[in-house]
Amino acid sequence: MLAASSLVMKPVRVLLLEDCEADAELIQHELFRSGLATVTERVETEHAFALALRDFLPDVVLSDHSLGTFDAQSALALLRSIRPTTPLILVTGSLNSDATVACIRAGAEDLIMKANLSGLSASITKAVQLRRPLDKLTPRQIEVLQMVAEGHRTREIAVRLKLSVKTVESHRGEIMKRLQIHDVVGLVRYAMRVGLVSPLV
Repeated sequence: MLAASSLVMKPVRVLLLEDCEADAELIQHELFRSGLATVTERVETEHAFALALRDFLPDVVLSDHSLGTFDAQSALALLRSIRPTTPLILVTGSLNSDATVACIRAGAEDLIMKANLSGLSASITKAVQLRRPLDKLTPRQIEVLQMVAEGHRTREIAVRLKLSVKTVESHRGEIMKRLQIHDVVGLVRYAMRVGLVSPLV
């Protein structure tokens, strides 16, 4: 209950990757109607999207399948390189089965049809709440979590990050404590779930 109320106090930063103004207005109207407090920004191009990821710092990205030469899968790849833990939800008017499956496999959080936006607010809330525990981690701890989830051994992580083995072990213990996850398998599952590592790796 506390997590839900904190969402109300702190508006969710929503980045809309949408080239149709009418559709963007429809999505924004649905977010307003649902009562979810949001701050939204809309972009149409790859360049504007990359800038917004760095400057607007979204909590969630809502993306249509295709915007001319830039599609949701490309957006997801760019998102992973700049803000790896930010979820991307597909909001589309038509199902392109190959593209949809590829996006979901690449780590898209959810799929919402424009003809039925009623589940959008719940999807955003769930995605943001899932990632809230990451706020408790330092950037270094997120790096360690990512490398643990990718299957690197403690000694290898220490060498790569120029840390002592003891420091890496200390980080890992602190990560487990702060995320309230008590084994490496749980850490791997969580890291995959929030997009720190690809489910395809």
